[in-house]
Amino acid sequence: MQRFCDLFFSAFGLLLLWPLLLVLWGVGFFMLGSPLFRQKRVGRRQQAFVLVKFRTMEVGTASVASHLVDGAAIPRWGRFLRRTKLDELPQLWNVLRGEMSLVGPRPCLFNQEELIRERDKRGVFAARPGITGLAQVAGIDMSTPALLAETDAAMLVNFRLADYFRYILLTVAGRGQGDRAPSR
Repeated sequence: MQRFCDLFFSAFGLLLLWPLLLVLWGVGFFMLGSPLFRQKRVGRRQQAFVLVKFRTMEVGTASVASHLVDGAAIPRWGRFLRRTKLDELPQLWNVLRGEMSLVGPRPCLFNQEELIRERDKRGVFAARPGITGLAQVAGIDMSTPALLAETDAAMLVNFRLADYFRYILLTVAGRGQGDRAPSR
């Protein structure tokens, strides 16, 4: 049922939000020169996939977890996109393609070895990574790998369709901060 909801909501979202996506792409083009950000991430069964987001950091910023990024690399436009979570909208394409779900553990980078080990121990990679999930609405980010992996595993063990909608609604309502990036 979750995959059906993913397909329906991602297709509906892309069709409904294409004007907003186009505007955000245009502003990002003028503000940063390259509006889309593509990055190889760890997916289901530890398979690589290319995550697509709106760019929130300067071109050329090191490919590390958000909490390790120099705050000066995130311009005002990027902070706005992160705060409103609009930077995540292109991931609807990843959901439609089956690489992600709307709800699941946030996909990590391949250089986040401790998080990969912790998630592997707990069977987290059996699920599709998600745009949001329990850890995100609880404010747990990738700076605490063991806690994040424990939270992801707990979410998956107890996951119900009602949770799917609850995490989405909490995210849309602004609950949780996702991966924090340092301030300037």
